[in-house]
Amino acid sequence: MVILIACGAMVATLIGGSVALKLRDHLHLILGFSAGAVVGVALFDLLPEAIGLTAPYHDPHTFALFIAFGLFGYLILDRLILLHTHDEDGHAEKEQQRRGAFGALTLSAHSFLDGVAIGIGFQASAAVGLIITAAVLTHDFSDGINTVNLVLRNGGDSRQAFRWLLADAIAPVVGAASTLFFRIPDSALGLVLAVFVGTFLYLGASDLIPESHHRHPRAATTLMTLAGAFVLYLVVWLAGG
Repeated sequence: MVILIACGAMVATLIGGSVALKLRDHLHLILGFSAGAVVGVALFDLLPEAIGLTAPYHDPHTFALFIAFGLFGYLILDRLILLHTHDEDGHAEKEQQRRGAFGALTLSAHSFLDGVAIGIGFQASAAVGLIITAAVLTHDFSDGINTVNLVLRNGGDSRQAFRWLLADAIAPVVGAASTLFFRIPDSALGLVLAVFVGTFLYLGASDLIPESHHRHPRAATTLMTLAGAFVLYLVVWLAGG
């Protein structure tokens, strides 16, 4: 049952990514929506869940520290990837594609944890498992969009974007299957989610939002960013998150 539900998350991711691939001509609008969705996932889904899991075990300072690890850790890795980027040497395009691949890898890792969360939720009770599943299904659609956008936005082609989309789509199934063999303590999972809160805030605020607005500084782009955040808030609220 857990693996079948995780397959639903895989389908939602594939649908989202397919939408992004077909609408490349309107990529700035999709990027705007994607930016809002990334920040929305961090603030409205991951953050409340992480707070709930860590509150019985860790103080707020520890929780905030792990969010900072995610944000500044991603910043450092991002800077290291771009450290030797020089347009005149012809390496800029390759380094930019590497950055997109790293972003897609991060989203795939988050999708893996989505599957882990589904499996652990059902280990606790069917009700908890279904609530987590509803939240995962709703934002995995945006995960598919985000994965494709990060690859395309950083110079990758449609084939590379589709390969990363498949990896992101399969990740929750692998994560759910892994919980059949071990259990992750709630306290540890909460801290891991806190790291991803910081990572997603960095991705949205420093990469996707500036890029979507830079190429097309229109009111529509900003409205799409707000719409992305609002949609994620709405679906998490409807899912009981």
